[in-house]
Amino acid sequence: MQTFGHALYVINGNMDKDQMERELGQTLPKISPAVKQLEIMQTNDLEELIRYCKQMAGKVDLLIVHGGDGTIHEVINAIAPLSVRPKLAIIPGGTCNDFSRMLGIPQNLKKAAQTIADGQTAAIDIGQYEDTYFLNFWGMGLIADTSNNINENEKSTWGVLSYFMSTLRTINQVEPFAYEIEVNGEKTAGEAVMILVMNGRFIGTREMAGSAIRPDDGKLQLCVVKNSTLTSFKQLLQIKQDKTDLTELTEVEVQDVETVRILSPAGKPIDMDGEIYADTPGEINIHPSHLEMIVGE
Repeated sequence: MQTFGHALYVINGNMDKDQMERELGQTLPKISPAVKQLEIMQTNDLEELIRYCKQMAGKVDLLIVHGGDGTIHEVINAIAPLSVRPKLAIIPGGTCNDFSRMLGIPQNLKKAAQTIADGQTAAIDIGQYEDTYFLNFWGMGLIADTSNNINENEKSTWGVLSYFMSTLRTINQVEPFAYEIEVNGEKTAGEAVMILVMNGRFIGTREMAGSAIRPDDGKLQLCVVKNSTLTSFKQLLQIKQDKTDLTELTEVEVQDVETVRILSPAGKPIDMDGEIYADTPGEINIHPSHLEMIVGE
């Protein structure tokens, strides 16, 4: 069993008291024996969460985030710019929990908490777009439009199915856009319905691009989807690093990248880890081995 001296456990404050007590009742018995000093913080105030994570980052050995992809994204942006960063652990508590899936974290709360006690870690890359960091993906086009079209009532009622419902609504309306980008120093242009830059391989619980993406290889993967036909998405979902000849793909362009500059179009909304608050143009870079994170088997 791994032992940590001081850990901060932050939990999404949007859940009611009974739910929080139930979930902590599943996780704390697994975590507590591995931590000498455990501090728990519940908040639904985003500014308070960011401020406290920054304040405690240099004082704790481990930061445990119990929440969904949006909460993880905010915590990453709080600690990534700091010179001293604690180890990071995820307890999946959202709708999709995509990056926890990539790290092999079980979606069962007790089993996820056990990974903290087991203490296996890996040095994980993160991406950066202008002054914002992303852990899982950066996307423009269809993926951002789909996020914007999610109905919050459907999300609370149907959970992950709401993402597929939004995709079905959006895909019938999507139009290709002209783009110009610079990839690893070389300019290229064309038309696409979606451009993804991925550090993880799960979006909306669906595995994208199979084994071709790793969050610890010092690279991001650029995927340009040319149109919204079934063939395009079938090729995107079936890409395998060891089985697919990328030169034979007709509807999807895929390559490993370290730097991508989005030159045009201007003003296109950007989705990072499911959060939309940036737009184009801008530059994407990778920070290799930037965070030490708890991983599953």
